[in-house]
Amino acid sequence: MIGLQTRLTQLARLFLSENSKKTIERVILMLAIASFIVHLLCIYFAEFLPFLDSGSPLLGNPIAAVYTPFSFILVYEVYLLVYYLPKSITNYISKQYEIISLIIIRRLFKDLANLKLSTDWFTIKDDLQFTYDILASVMLFYLLFWFYRLNKNRKILNTETLSLGVSMDKFVTFKKVIAVILVPLLLCLAVYTFGKWGYLEFSDNNGSLKELKNINNIFFDEFFTVLIVVDVLLLLVSFFYTDKYHKVIRNSGFVISTILIRLSFSVDGLVNTVLIVFAVIFGLTILAIHNQFERHLEVEP
Repeated sequence: MIGLQTRLTQLARLFLSENSKKTIERVILMLAIASFIVHLLCIYFAEFLPFLDSGSPLLGNPIAAVYTPFSFILVYEVYLLVYYLPKSITNYISKQYEIISLIIIRRLFKDLANLKLSTDWFTIKDDLQFTYDILASVMLFYLLFWFYRLNKNRKILNTETLSLGVSMDKFVTFKKVIAVILVPLLLCLAVYTFGKWGYLEFSDNNGSLKELKNINNIFFDEFFTVLIVVDVLLLLVSFFYTDKYHKVIRNSGFVISTILIRLSFSVDGLVNTVLIVFAVIFGLTILAIHNQFERHLEVEP
């Protein structure tokens, strides 16, 4: 048992320490800058190199080059989500919301490259998608502000920790185990999905490429599926440490919010945007009501 605890501590230090976070941040930043330059070069040489498709939405306009470094920023956000998992459930959920909002921001750069400025704005699919995305990005930014504000105003962490004692330590240990497993799992998933896309993009297998449906969904479709499994697992295990109604509802609500985000990847257009915004509104509402429960319980005699 002691050996297992020591091994867990070593793995947590390797994947989830402050030094690891800073190292990964620097590496991701360098990769983002390098990928931006490479993408710009690909756009410039697209017309001269036969293996590059100049008609691709990512190679037709220099604005689209911002799409690639944003993808690396999103990978870093995924790491931060795992990093904060053992520390706080609400911070972990807020990172999910940050990721989906950044996916929409990244999509905006792709939308900008495909804009067709004309009087038929509301009849052109790409222009409509840009309209949905730019409105959704503003709404999500504001909703995240309120989510963080509500989370900051919570005065329950210390009292909850004190009341649960050793049980809380066990739950934190369990979350560390999940986080340690997630880091290599998500890394392998990212390499596989982006590698598959790269292979199909630069091969002649256009039929297989169409199966990917939407480039914005690459990796994150599977990523949010993994998060649903993790969220449900955390919900079930939390029953061992608390049976408080408002805690159960909060954790269940966060699972529903994650499922709604995952469902958004299966649809396009306005329905996709509405599902994402509603998922964050639902999570924010659940947290607000949960906090009201906590304040009410604190003033009870």
